[in-house]
Amino acid sequence: MASPAQHRPHLRLLPAEPEESPRSREQTPVSRSLRSYADLQDAELVALGIQGNRQALEWLYRRHAAFAIHLAIRIEGSAREADDIVHDSFVRAFERLREIRDPGAFRSWLGSIVVREVRTHMRRARLMRAIGLIRAGDPIDLDAIASPDASPSTRAQIAQLYALLQTLPVDDRIAWILRSVEGHDHDTIVRMTSCSLATVKRRIDRAQSYLDEHFVDSQASENLE
Repeated sequence: MASPAQHRPHLRLLPAEPEESPRSREQTPVSRSLRSYADLQDAELVALGIQGNRQALEWLYRRHAAFAIHLAIRIEGSAREADDIVHDSFVRAFERLREIRDPGAFRSWLGSIVVREVRTHMRRARLMRAIGLIRAGDPIDLDAIASPDASPSTRAQIAQLYALLQTLPVDDRIAWILRSVEGHDHDTIVRMTSCSLATVKRRIDRAQSYLDEHFVDSQASENLE
């Protein structure tokens, strides 16, 4: 049996939201009389939001909501709770807007809040399943995470992968997805999870070892028959 380390599935997930433009990280004076809110950079919108400007907050939401939803769905493996998670994440972000160190890096800062909200939700759901308040194991929402042009065999691989991820400790699952699905480097994951580099690496390695042991590459198996 081939391990995923040898035949890693090509996930063909829905494309992630594009990275921020470098322009959004530049800080220049705000001139609302000359430009619409849509033209303002993130740092400018954050500065206005701190002053209580509701339109600036609305534009931050419009600009980054899709990114937050994609991130929540990829970690959860389902779109069922994504809207609530993202809503709560933006509420937390706007309440703590004064705490942001780099206003131009609002998106990555928001991402760390989304990760914490997803983690809280997953831990709560696991506890409720353990005591029988909700059914065990939510189905994988392939339509939410798989690319529309993914083949049936690839969709089956994605379903198997996420089913295995559901059995992992929440923190291991999050770290592995941020690294192997989202493609973040270790330093970014450290910031998003508020953990040490050693802890992040240990969680990723533990998750990968488990997947290497249990993942069955159906295509490779068919080739051996």
